[in-house]
Amino acid sequence: MDSVLHATGRFGPRTLLITTAAVPLTGWAVHAIALHRQLAVTKRDPLTGLLRRDAYTARARWIIGRHGDDTVLVLVDADHFKQINDTLGHPAGDAVLAAFGARLTAWAGPRAAAGRLGGDEFAVVLELPAGHRAQRLEQLVRILHTPVTLDDGRTVDVAASIGAATPDVLDTRDLSLLQRAADAALYEGKHSGRARLATAAHTTLPSVNGRRAGRPGTAVWGRAA
Repeated sequence: MDSVLHATGRFGPRTLLITTAAVPLTGWAVHAIALHRQLAVTKRDPLTGLLRRDAYTARARWIIGRHGDDTVLVLVDADHFKQINDTLGHPAGDAVLAAFGARLTAWAGPRAAAGRLGGDEFAVVLELPAGHRAQRLEQLVRILHTPVTLDDGRTVDVAASIGAATPDVLDTRDLSLLQRAADAALYEGKHSGRARLATAAHTTLPSVNGRRAGRPGTAVWGRAA
């Protein structure tokens, strides 16, 4: 008994205070982890797993600011998506969107900003030096034109229109201008089965909600129209 009392006596008020304080701190740590996970979930689209618009924008600007001319912004618009919903039903449409999300995530890699802007429109910003752009964009075209297999075994033919913009070609690191140019290039080549890289002319095209483009020269990669 004396040995027990002696051992207990070695813990002073300061030790007891620290020990007592550690109990609620542990609870706060668990709460903080849960909160962090919850915030991470709110940053992502539940269907595709891609970043929501605000989270994508913040991440995209950071990547462009860090890597500058060695970055590329890619906009993707699923082709004939309404037809898929109308003929096969919304669950099939959701499956196609989820597949696009998974494919974009795998193609871009974990360091990229891959986001769902809304509906069937997606955006990716990643580090991609000029020497690798053509090959990687061709790869993306092939990936997004691969049929999607539904849970019931049916396959859905899918396609996507792709526009890209880069700071070195457009001489700007402004995310809004890059997206506008990529959007113009995308709609210039809508349903062509090719990825189009924007030129400086695409930053000055008149547009209605970014959906109207003229036909200046563009580099194209991918499947033949």
